[in-house]
Amino acid sequence: MLIAIDGPAAGGKGTIASRLAAHFDLPYLDTGLLYRAIGGIMIERGLDPDDAAAAGRVAEALDTARLSDPALRGHEAGEIASRVAVHPQVRQALLAFQRAFAGRPGGAVLDGRDIGTAICPDADVKIYVTADPLVRARRRTDELAAKGRAVDFATILGEIRGRDARDAGRATAPLAIPPDAVLLDTTDMDIEAAFRAAVEIVERAQAGRR
Repeated sequence: MLIAIDGPAAGGKGTIASRLAAHFDLPYLDTGLLYRAIGGIMIERGLDPDDAAAAGRVAEALDTARLSDPALRGHEAGEIASRVAVHPQVRQALLAFQRAFAGRPGGAVLDGRDIGTAICPDADVKIYVTADPLVRARRRTDELAAKGRAVDFATILGEIRGRDARDAGRATAPLAIPPDAVLLDTTDMDIEAAFRAAVEIVERAQAGRR
């Protein structure tokens, strides 16, 4: 069973995807970490994340061992990732790796921005996880504040909207709701309710296949 989870930043897709993978005993790939790793390498080397050619070369040589770096989960890493993710060279370099992961025997769970549309268009289950931008910004602000960070809600909201615009406006594999995806709006849900709703979506799909 191949499950594709897409959606904008801070909608809850990462938590939902990882929990679905554990629940259904499937391997899980957070594809956003690939772009975060590339962005991190660009910064380390003093390269401009907006340099498409340089980012493409970094992507082609990416060592996936870097995906375990906890620094990739940080807020700044996410902002840089959204800048390198717009480059067609980067997305093309990562395409084969993501599809190979998705093709594992027994299935997998992948989450990102283009899983159901570009990476795994034939996935058995597609879920598009979203929430109102104000709610997503509040979640991200609270998350960073809980880590001891001094954060401003208006700044985070601006960053969320900026990432949405970059993701939806890029020329290659833009963020979009797959036409055959189930929309899961978590605006009025806590994570437990969202997870239960996602499990029900997968179980309905399984029943339909049987």
